[in-house]
Amino acid sequence: MKNQRKKVVIGLSGGVDSSVAALLLKKKGYEVVGVFFKLYSDTKNKSTGECKYLEDLKMARKVAMILEIPLHVLDYEKDYKNKVLGPMFEGYKRGKTPNPDIACNKVIKFPLLLTAARKLEAEYISTGHYARVRRRGKVWELFSGADKDKDQSYFLSDLSQNHLSRTIFPLGHYKKKDVRDIARKEGLPNWDKHGTVGICFVGQDNMRNFLRTKIREKKGRVVMPDGTEIGEHNGAFFYTEGQKAGESSGIKLVKPYGLAQKRFYVVSKDVKKNIIKVAPEGDIRLCRKRINIGKVHMIGPGSSLNGKVCARIRHLGEYHEGKVVRVGGKMYFESDKPISSIASGQIIVFSIKNKVLGCAEIL
Repeated sequence: MKNQRKKVVIGLSGGVDSSVAALLLKKKGYEVVGVFFKLYSDTKNKSTGECKYLEDLKMARKVAMILEIPLHVLDYEKDYKNKVLGPMFEGYKRGKTPNPDIACNKVIKFPLLLTAARKLEAEYISTGHYARVRRRGKVWELFSGADKDKDQSYFLSDLSQNHLSRTIFPLGHYKKKDVRDIARKEGLPNWDKHGTVGICFVGQDNMRNFLRTKIREKKGRVVMPDGTEIGEHNGAFFYTEGQKAGESSGIKLVKPYGLAQKRFYVVSKDVKKNIIKVAPEGDIRLCRKRINIGKVHMIGPGSSLNGKVCARIRHLGEYHEGKVVRVGGKMYFESDKPISSIASGQIIVFSIKNKVLGCAEIL
């Protein structure tokens, strides 16, 4: 008799989250197949000199062996560099602050999982994201994860109905602590492994250092809002509106009299003239209530942004209440209170309570 169990393809990264997600799926009776994506092989372990992805692959294989599930290794590094990292570098060159993690999920991770599922004749795909999917009639809706300190729905806000209708998020109702406890009790060797930090699949790296691999440094002027020059920087491409301006970020300042004890932040940048404008903390120019946004991606058909909504401009950032309005053919998010650290190229994500409605690029 043919096996009636539903098959699910899960992205097994070698981390504790995807490992426990695979474990939970198996316990629920699914036929689980793991896939490991080789997407970036340039990051090295500073201690061993070994490629970081090889360490992750070894762990993924250990976990797959313990769970007794097959693991397929798929090399899509060229696609990742062309579709995620390339546009990210170009965005920074134009003065934007792109979010490569959101782009990675939309154009790489979930499409490739669906491709793998089709080839392996699986009904579903899965990841270790802390988020939830629910079906309402014929519409699939995205909700934040139960663990508010780990919620990853921000990174999933640009997914489509095609993605969500086939996706299972086993960790959506769990807290990170509980996931580690499950992994430890089940004897998974990565139960205490540190989570991924930094750019999706690249790993932990200072963004400025990473950008310098493709963008050359170029000394430029730092000015106050009135045009007074007070320092120099290493290239306007490397900085983001709202970022703290200081030595640690490569910005050298000679602060004006009376402002020596104040922190300074980037107000704006001109990449063509290679000039950064800064202002001291508390300056009104560091905050805005109206944010210009591009085309809005709505997760569910029939959803709207009419009335009050909440918005986030970064992962785990503060929720800002306000409304989306159209003025003179342009779209804006009008916040009830001023918002700081707004940069073009960032993604603003809209929600009502725990339900994610969609997202847009900040212009």
